[in-house]
Amino acid sequence: MADFRETLNQGVLLFDGAMGTEIYNRGVFINRSYDEVNLTAPTLVEDIHRAYVAAGADVITTNTFGANRVRLLPFGLEDKHDDINAIAVRLAKGAAGDKAFVAGSIGPIGAQLAPIGKISPGEAFKTFKAQAAVMLEEGVDLFVLETFAHLPELWQAVRAVRSLTDKAIVANLTFQPVFGPDRADQQAAVRHAVETMRAWSVDVIGTNCSNGPRGVLDIVEQMCALTTLPIAAMPNAGLPQVVEGRTLYLAGPEYMAEYARRNALAGASIVGGCCGTSPATIKEMRNYLASIAPMRNKPPPIVAEHQALDTVTEPKTEPPVPAAERSSFAAKLLSGKFCISVELDPPKGVNADRAVQGAAMLYEAGIDVVNIADGPRAVARMGPTALSHLVRQRVPELETVVHYCCRDRNLLGMQMDLMGAHAVGLRNILAVTGDPPKMGTYPDATAVFDIDSVGLISFIQGMNRGVDFSGEPIGGKTALFVGAGCNPGAVDMGFEAERFGRKVEAGAEFFFSQPVFDLDMLERFLALTKPWAHIPFMVGIMPLVSARNADFLHNEVPGMQIPASIRKAINAAPSKQAQRDFGINIAHKTLAALRDHPRINGAYIYPPFGSYKAILRVLDGIIDTK
Repeated sequence: MADFRETLNQGVLLFDGAMGTEIYNRGVFINRSYDEVNLTAPTLVEDIHRAYVAAGADVITTNTFGANRVRLLPFGLEDKHDDINAIAVRLAKGAAGDKAFVAGSIGPIGAQLAPIGKISPGEAFKTFKAQAAVMLEEGVDLFVLETFAHLPELWQAVRAVRSLTDKAIVANLTFQPVFGPDRADQQAAVRHAVETMRAWSVDVIGTNCSNGPRGVLDIVEQMCALTTLPIAAMPNAGLPQVVEGRTLYLAGPEYMAEYARRNALAGASIVGGCCGTSPATIKEMRNYLASIAPMRNKPPPIVAEHQALDTVTEPKTEPPVPAAERSSFAAKLLSGKFCISVELDPPKGVNADRAVQGAAMLYEAGIDVVNIADGPRAVARMGPTALSHLVRQRVPELETVVHYCCRDRNLLGMQMDLMGAHAVGLRNILAVTGDPPKMGTYPDATAVFDIDSVGLISFIQGMNRGVDFSGEPIGGKTALFVGAGCNPGAVDMGFEAERFGRKVEAGAEFFFSQPVFDLDMLERFLALTKPWAHIPFMVGIMPLVSARNADFLHNEVPGMQIPASIRKAINAAPSKQAQRDFGINIAHKTLAALRDHPRINGAYIYPPFGSYKAILRVLDGIIDTK
C-alpha cells in the first residue's frame, strides 16, 4: 500500500460505514460487547470488513471502538483487552489486503473527565495509550479517533497516540443535532473546536455520528471556512428512529451518497458513514464520488520503443473546422438566432417510433434541433447515437444534439463512439459527466468515469484537431460542435460557475442549463459567469406537471429551486388538468421573459408529461411556426 498521507493528498478518500449496526443486523444483541465479537465470531467481523472493501472503501476501521479497558470492564473483559484489539487489527488487515488502509478505531471512554466525571485526564491518557499501543504493534496504517463529544477527552486520545507514533491521526468530534435558534450555539462550538484542534498534531479533523447527512454538511462547510486542514465527514444514515422496538436508520443509500458528493464538493477530503451506513451505501458513495473525481491527469503521449525520451515532441495537430461550419445548428446559434431545442425521450425498448414521430412533428413546428439524453438517471434506454440516426433517417433536415456521458465508457470506447458519430453525420455533442449508477434495476452496475465532462470536452476538441487522447494522429479530424451543461441552481453556485469557466477553457462552445424556475437565481449565476458571456447559453425550461411534481423537484432534487409563490399557486389549482395548464403557462411566461435577455441565446425545453404537442403551447407566440 502507498503511504496514507500521500494518498490523502491525491483526492477524496472513502472510509467504510458502521460496524456496530452491521453486527447487530447479523443477530448479535446489544447487551453484548461488540468488541468481544472479534474473539467469539471473528468470521462475522471479517466478512463485514470484506463487504466494505468490495464496496470500494479506501479505508476500513477496526472493530475496536469500545475496546478500551474502561469500557470493557462492565463486561468483565478487561483482561482480554490486548487480545481483542490485536485480533481486531489482524481481521481488518486480512480483509483489506493491499486494497484498503486499516485505521485503528478509538472511541471515547464513556465518562467525562474529572472533576465532572469519574476519569482523570491522566487515567484517560493511559487508557488510550494502552489501546493504541496494541494496534500499533499489529501494524495499523493510521488511527481514527471518533465520536468524541468533548474536546478535553479527545485531546487525551490525541496525546496518547502521538506519544507512541507519528502515524496519521483522523480526529472526529460529534455535535448534537440542532434546530432553529440553537444553531448559533452549534456554530460557536464548531468554531471553538476547529480553532483548538488545528493547533494539535493531527492530520485530519472532522465530524461523525450524531448528525445526519444534512447536519454534517453544515458542519463541514463551517470547518472548511476556518482551516486548511483536511476535513472528514462521516454522518449517520439519518437520525435514528425506533420502529417496533428496533433502532433504525432510514436514510437510503442514494440519499447518503448524494450527501457524500456534496460534502466532497464542499471541501471534505474524507467521506464515509457512521451508524446505519451499510456496505450497499458505501458502494453507492463510491459511484457518486467517482462522478466528481475522475482521472485528473492526461496520460503522456505514446512513445515508440525506439524513440529516445528526450526527442519527444508535441503532437502535430490540424486547424479545426470553424465552429459555425460544423453544423447548421452551430451556424444558427453562432449567428445570433434564438434557437429552440426540445429533448426527445429515448425509449426503454427497441421501438423508437414515438420519439421519431415526435421529432418530425417538432420539425414541422419550427424547432431548430432536438437533443437526446444518454442514460438519464442511469436508467438503461436506447442509446442517443442510435436514436439520433433514426431521427435523421426520418427527417434529414433536423439536426440532433447527442448527449454523451463519461459514466459508462472508458477512453477507448469514447473515441470509437465519437468517431462513429462523426462518420454517420452527427455533429452536435453535449459533453456531460453523467449520473452515477443507481441501486435497484442494475445493482451491480459500475461507473467508469475515466474523465469528467471537462476532460471529455478537451478530448473532443483534440479530435477536432486530428489527435486522440494520447496525442496520436487519428487519420483525419472530426468536426464536432461541443457543448456542456450547467446548473444555475447548484448547491454551491460559486463552484458551478468556476466549472463553467473550466469547461469554456477546455473548449465548450455552447451551454444547456438545467431547468430554471427562479429568475433571480438565474441572474446571480449569469453575473458569476459574465467573463464567459460570449459563449451561447440556452436556458432550461421544464413545464411543471403537477403540484406533487413541483414539491418533489424543490425538496428532493438537488439544484432545483422553485419559488414558493409558484408552488403555492400550483397547489391551489383545483384539478390535475388545471395544474398541468398552470405549469405550461409558467413555462411560457418564463421563456417569454428571457426571449430578449442579452445573455440568453435559446431554450432547452423538456416535454411536459411526455407530450411533444404540449411544447407548442409553451412556444405559442415566441417562435414562428412553419
